[in-house]
Amino acid sequence: MTTHFKDHFSGHSLDYEKYRPHYPDELFFHLSHLTEQHNRAWDCATGTGQAAIHLAKYYKKVIATDASDNQVRQAAELKNVIYATAPAESSCIEDHSIDLITVAQALHWFDLDAFANEANRVLTDHGVLAVWTYNLLSISPEVDAQVNYLYSTLLGPYWPPERTLVESGYQDIHIPFQELEVPKFEMSAHWKLGHLIGYLNTWSAVKAYEDDQQSNPIELIFKDLVTAWGDNEQERTISWPLALRIWRK
Repeated sequence: MTTHFKDHFSGHSLDYEKYRPHYPDELFFHLSHLTEQHNRAWDCATGTGQAAIHLAKYYKKVIATDASDNQVRQAAELKNVIYATAPAESSCIEDHSIDLITVAQALHWFDLDAFANEANRVLTDHGVLAVWTYNLLSISPEVDAQVNYLYSTLLGPYWPPERTLVESGYQDIHIPFQELEVPKFEMSAHWKLGHLIGYLNTWSAVKAYEDDQQSNPIELIFKDLVTAWGDNEQERTISWPLALRIWRK
C-alpha cells in the first residue's frame, strides 16, 4: 500500500472549483443504469466534489474521499454526500458495500495495484468501477494552437510523468475485472477568454513552471491568445472528449 500522496492541487483548490469544467449528467445517468442497486456510490479522489454531486442524484448515499483535506473542505455540501479525507488505496469503507466507484481525472495518481485491491474489497458482487480522464480542450484551430504550444513546448518538462497516462486515455491501465463497452461522452462549456485563462492557471505544470521560473508561462502566449480569441467578451464553446473505461466486478 502506498503512503505517499503527490498533492498537485491543494494550493489552488478555490481556483480548481471555480474554473474547471463540469462533467455531463448523461455520463452519470449511464453509469447509474449499469448497477443493480443504488444504495451507495464511492467517488474516489473527489477533489471538490464535482462528480459526487452528480452521483447524489442517483444513489441513496455517496461517499466522497480525497487524500487532500484542503480539497475536501472546498466541496459542495449535500445531505446524502459524506466527505472524508482518505487515500484511494485505503478508504476505510466497509467490505462489499459499494455499488459504483467513480474516479474522475485522478486514476493516474494512484498506486494502481493497491487501488484495484481496494476496489475489489469494497465493491458488491457485480459492482461497477468507472474511471475517466480528459486531455486538451478544443475551441478553434487558432486558439487550440496557442493552448497546445503552452502545453507541449512551454510546459513539457514541468508535467509529472503520470501525465502520459492521461495522454493515452488510460488505455495502458489494467484492472482485473470484466471490462464493459462504453459510449462516447464529452464535456462542454461556454467561456469568455478570462475564464479560459483561469482554467489554464489551474494546470499543475503552470504552478511548477512558476515555482521554477518565478514567472507565469501564460504571459508568453497571452498576446497571441488574445489575437486568436478575438473580442475578450465573446463567449466561445469549449469541448473536452472524455476517455472513459468501465469494469464490472
